[in-house]
Amino acid sequence: MNPLSLFLRAILFFHSSEYVLAVAIHGISNVNLSSLLVSKEYVLAMVFSLVEYFFELFLFPGLKEHLWVSNLGLLMVVVGEIVRKLAIVTAGRSFTHLIRVRHEDHHRLVTSGVYAFVRHPSYCGFLIWSVGTQIMLCNPISTVGFAIVVWRFFASRIPYEEYFLRQFFGADYEEYARRVPSGVPYVM
Repeated sequence: MNPLSLFLRAILFFHSSEYVLAVAIHGISNVNLSSLLVSKEYVLAMVFSLVEYFFELFLFPGLKEHLWVSNLGLLMVVVGEIVRKLAIVTAGRSFTHLIRVRHEDHHRLVTSGVYAFVRHPSYCGFLIWSVGTQIMLCNPISTVGFAIVVWRFFASRIPYEEYFLRQFFGADYEEYARRVPSGVPYVM
């Protein structure tokens, strides 16, 4: 199977499984595109990656012939997908795509499963997945761009989310945060 076909299948599987899990956990009335974080910027990034792929395929076809690079990207896509979905399933109703700013009765601090190793496994998984999609396409510009943009997004999102987690769970979250890394490099 060629990298472009794998890329399109990875996107289709990622988003359809996110939707199915969100509906299964929260109900269909509580799920929409904005709650799944599909934004104009995300769509533009994916379109840019396709433009880069075809541009380089046309002008520099040898750049797209590194099967080992593409396979490394595929491995990253699979690992990122597994980590993210484990995070969603493990957290259950405590997982939402939007940051909670009010504590709800069913919201609990999850520290087991994949959360025992990484505080933000869904972010970690998405970072690995998104960069992996570009490595799979052998897209050097988009690989660097995705790594920077996704990292910056999480570098601003994680402290905001953790502010509320500290409000909700107090000393329990403080202790958890001290012993478990965020899962996004250089983001505390």
